Formats: sequence, C-alpha cells, structure tokens
Amino acid sequence: MNLTKALGSVGGLTLASRILGLVRDSLFARYIGASFASDAFLVAFRLPNMFRALFAEGAFSAAFIPMFNRKVADKDGPGLTAGVAFAEDALSVLLPILLVMTLILEALAWPVTLALSGKFNGVSHEQFAFAVQLSRFTIPYLMLISLVSLLGSILNSLHKFWVNAAAPILLNLTLIAALLFFHTHDPLATARNQAIAVSVSGLLQLVWLVQACWQQNVRLRIRPPQLTADVKKLMALIWPAAAGAGAVQINLVISTALAAAFLAHGSVTYIYMADRLNQLPLGLIGIGLGTVLLPLISRQLGQGDEAAAMETQNRGMELALLLTLPATVALVLCGEPIAAALFGYGKYTPADTHATAQALAAFSIGLPSYILVKVLTPGFYARQDTRTPVRYAMVSMAVNLACNLALIVPLRHMGPPLATAIASTVNVAMLYWTLRKRGHFEPDHRLRRRAWRLALAALAMGGILWLLQGYLTPFTHGTWLVRGGAMTVLVVAGALVYGIATFVLGAFTRDDLSFLRRKRAP
Repeated sequence: MNLTKALGSVGGLTLASRILGLVRDSLFARYIGASFASDAFLVAFRLPNMFRALFAEGAFSAAFIPMFNRKVADKDGPGLTAGVAFAEDALSVLLPILLVMTLILEALAWPVTLALSGKFNGVSHEQFAFAVQLSRFTIPYLMLISLVSLLGSILNSLHKFWVNAAAPILLNLTLIAALLFFHTHDPLATARNQAIAVSVSGLLQLVWLVQACWQQNVRLRIRPPQLTADVKKLMALIWPAAAGAGAVQINLVISTALAAAFLAHGSVTYIYMADRLNQLPLGLIGIGLGTVLLPLISRQLGQGDEAAAMETQNRGMELALLLTLPATVALVLCGEPIAAALFGYGKYTPADTHATAQALAAFSIGLPSYILVKVLTPGFYARQDTRTPVRYAMVSMAVNLACNLALIVPLRHMGPPLATAIASTVNVAMLYWTLRKRGHFEPDHRLRRRAWRLALAALAMGGILWLLQGYLTPFTHGTWLVRGGAMTVLVVAGALVYGIATFVLGAFTRDDLSFLRRKRAP
C-alpha cells in the first residue's frame, strides 16, 4: 500500500469536510444566531455526537480493524469470506444493542436533556419541551452512525480509505441544504429542521457505505445474535479504548452542561463555534501525525530499533511544533477578525462575534497540548500499553471538572474552554514525563535547539498579524468575496512571515520533513 497516497486522499477529504463544516457553521450563525434555539440544537446534537466519538469511531475501529485484518489474508481470496463472517457476527450483536439503546434514549429524552443542559438556566416548560423534541429528532443518528462505523472499518481494512473519509461530507452537505432551503424567520423552526437533518444525514452516510461495500463484494446478512469467541474478544478490546475516549467526551459534556445551566443563552453556541475553529488545525495536523507515527514507531519497535523509534518521535514532536505554534498564535491574537469573517452576519451580532473570539483564545491556548497528545500516545500504544493513557485521561477529566467549577462564574463563556486547555496540558505533561521516566523518550539536541526558535518565529508572525488585523477588520463585514479576500491576506501574510522566520532563525529546513517520505516496497 502506498501510505503517502492513502494519507493524501484521507487528508484531502478531511480538509474538504472541515471547510464544509465552516460553511455550515457560518450559515447556522446567520439563520439561527446565538440564542436559546441554537443552544437547544447543540445540546440535542451532543449526545449522538458523543456516542459517535466514544464508540463508533476511535474505540470500535481500533478494536475491529486488527481482528478483521487477521481474518482477511487476501481481499480477493477466501480470507474475505472469513472476514465478512466475523463482521456479520459483530453486526448481529451490535444492531440489537443499538436498537434497544435508541428506544431507551427516546423514552428518556426528557431526563437526558435535563442532564445535558441543566434546564438551560431556567427556561419555560414550553422551551424545555422544544429542546427535548430536538433531542428525540437527533437520537436515531446514534444508531445510524454506529453502523456506518462498522462498514467504514471494513472498507478501511480493504484499503478503501477515501470512501469512509468522505462520509462526514454528507453530514455537512445535508445540514447546509437544510439551512439553505428550509430556514425560516423563526430560529426555533430552523433549529428543528437542523435536528431532523442530522438523522437524515446518518441515513445517507449508511446508504453511501452500504453501496461501497457491495462494490467490494461485501454484503452483510443480519443473523440471530451470537456471542462468539471473536465477538467477546472484540467487546473486551473496545472498553479500554472507549474509556480513554470517554474521558474526553465527558469533558465536553460537562462543559456544555455547565455552560447551559449557569451562563446566559447563547454561551453554548459561543463555545461550540470557538471549538469548531480550534478543531480545524487539530483535525488536520493531529490526525495526520497520529496516522503516520503509530505504524512507523510500531514497526521500528518490532524490529528492536529503540533508537529509530525515539528519533521518529523527536521528529514528530518537531513537526507538531512547526505546524501548531503559528496556528496557536494566530487563533489567540486574530480570533476577532476570523470569527467576524466566518460568523458575523445575519442573526449573529457583533457581541456574539466578540464572545466567540474570547472563547477561541481560551481554547487555543491548549492547541499545542491537544496535538502533542497525538505525538506522545503512539509511544504507549506501539508498546501495547493502553492502560496508561486511559488512566491519565481520567485524571485529565477530573482536572477539567475542577477547573470548570472554578472558572465558569468569573470567566463565563471563557471558563469551560480554558478548563479544557488546562486539563489537556496536564494530560500531555503526564504522558511526557512517563515516557521520559521509562526511557522511551528523550528530547534530542536538535529538538531542544529548535523548539525555542520555532516559538520565536511564531511570535514574530504574531506581531505582524497583530498590526495587520487592524487594517483588515473593516473588510470582515462585507460580502463573502470581501471577507474571503481579507482572510486570504491574513493567512498568506502569516505564512510568509512565519516561513521566512523559521529559515532565518534556523528553526526548520525542507530536508527535515523527509521522514514522512515513503519508498515503495520492491
């Protein structure tokens, strides 16, 4: 398999999905704004989205793909039959569980919404009933996206990465279509249409992956559930990964619930919009690094080459700092024009834009730690240690809760994002010192010499952007073309200054990226 090609296709589709996500959020801000209606939709979407991230994506895929791959020796040979049989066994157990869970959540939508929102800081009975209705519209997405994950894991195992990577694009396109064609002057009605569109998008993603599986001669039959030895092993493998992912998701739920319960209406929306911007570099940089580093370090350790594994992790950290530090500085200093250009029109007022920029600055302080987690955890997973990252994730969750409770009143909508940043930094510190204590990681001379140079280059870029944004801010309130032009100037100027500064200071050269290159097997 050509790893570079696979990463390129997945990365390109991820970028397309992120861009469409920003378009969706811009339209959401325009037609719904920051209000009770937007908060109610985002709380309703939190539960299925949490379940997707908790089980349907990372945890399930991490457990299922290795087992499926062992069954499939050759996708064109008899091994595929064994792999499909295993997938059918998994489906036979997964589907009834999902059906029962969906029915239970639909029946308990009222207390579930109450737990996730704290009743939205004292809204009326009718308003809360509206929020419960939105939750009932979005809950079916939980079952649909879990089935999508099963089929996507099969396609990833067969090296059809792009099909699964394209699925989130359907979510964004569906929500964009609902905003464009079914918005009304009533934000509540528009929010209701968005909630319905969420489950519709889950159905579209399922159909997309079903037909893709058929093209690969994978047709799963629904059979009576059986807890076979393989299914039991699959379930046993899922729980440790789910526990680690669960800590992160519970942090998000806690932040959302506290914001909804104690802060003014619109605060949940400020935090959500800021997080969406913060997730853009995190998704593009963090996912790419995690994808490259884990198999590379695993192979080097399998060959008994500890020195090569440490060299790879040093270079991975160097690359993470190269890409993350300028993004951090830009989002902290230039959040106001960025938020204004993307969200600041229609029902999203200048006050809403300012609050979003404040939340974005708080989130972005932790951006390096969010991404360094992706660099450090392969050092544990490659050595088959899944317990330590999970244990530290639990500690991080406790830190997040404590910081949320301490900061949410004095800092309002900036409190939960800053709590998340602090908790992530604590997590990275524990991962880093544990690897060093075990002798599995040691910053080499090159990393120590260049890290401060990268930081200095990022600060130089920040100074230029700080001066430039004052001239560009008036253009962030014009037409889409004018806004886009202003953002393009900001990005290009920042990239040029940072690029020149890194080379002038000796922080990085093009040759330092060579470890990402792969040679084809002979």
